[in-house]
Amino acid sequence: MKKLSFLFVLILAAVLTITGCGGQSKDNTDNVPQGNDATEKENAVLAKVEKEGKLLVGTEGTYPPFTFHDDNGELTGFDVEIAKEVAKRLGVEAEFKETQWDAMFAGLDAKRFDMIANQVGIKPEREEKYAFSNPYITSTAVLIAHEDNDEVKGFEDLKNKKAAQSMTSNYADMAREQGAEIVGVDGFNQAIELLLSKRADVTINENLSFLDFKKAKPEAKVKIVAESPDASQSGLMFRKDSETLVEAVNGALADMIADGTYDKISIKWFGENVLE
Repeated sequence: MKKLSFLFVLILAAVLTITGCGGQSKDNTDNVPQGNDATEKENAVLAKVEKEGKLLVGTEGTYPPFTFHDDNGELTGFDVEIAKEVAKRLGVEAEFKETQWDAMFAGLDAKRFDMIANQVGIKPEREEKYAFSNPYITSTAVLIAHEDNDEVKGFEDLKNKKAAQSMTSNYADMAREQGAEIVGVDGFNQAIELLLSKRADVTINENLSFLDFKKAKPEAKVKIVAESPDASQSGLMFRKDSETLVEAVNGALADMIADGTYDKISIKWFGENVLE
C-alpha cells in the first residue's frame, strides 16, 4: 500500500507539473506584445493592390488641367498622368473612380478607392486623419473675377461677395475667412461659368488652372485680380492604414523625378517644372 501511495503521489506531482507548465505557457503567450496587428493593416492595402493588379484612384474629372475629359471623352490631365505612372512603377494599373470633390474624402474613408489624385492640399487638419505622399506640385491661389468687375481688387474685398467654390476645398476656406458667401460648384469649369454669367462675383483657384483655361479660351472675359503670397503644396492622399502603400508611392515619385519622367509630364501640361 505504501508503494502504491508513493506511486500515486509521484503521478499526481507529475500531472500538476505538466498542468503548471501548460498554464505557464499560456501566460507567456498572453504576455507577448501583440504589436503585429497595426503592421498587418498597413501592409494589407499594398498587398490588396498588388494582388488585384490595380490601384483604385479617386479623382474629380472636372478640374483641368489636373483631371478632366478631353474632346474624345477620355480622362486625362496632370494628376491623371502622375497617378498612371505611379501605378505603372508599382507594377499595377491605375483604375480611376470619378466623384465630386465634396464626396471624395468620404469615398476614401469607405474604401471605394486606395488613393486620391486631385490636387489635395497638404494641411495640418487633413494630416490628422489622412496620410499624404511627398508633395508633387506647388501652386499659388489666385482670385479670379469677371473682366467687368471693378469692385474686387484683393482678397480683403470679399466680404459679402459670392465666391464660386467646391464647398470643402482649401479655397472655400480662404473665401469664408474673408467673409464671402460660398456658392457651391462641382469644379473649376462651373465656377468660371458662374463668373461669366455673373451669378457669382469671384472664385479662388489654382493659378495653373487659370493659365491653362486662358490658353485654351483667351477670349473668355475673366481676369486675375490678386495672387496669394503663400504657395501651397499638394500630395496624393491615403487612409492612415496605408503606410506601406504611401512608402511605395513615394519611391515611385522619387524615381520619376530622378529619371526625368516627372519633368516631362510637368512641362507637357504647364511648360515648366511645377514641383517647387
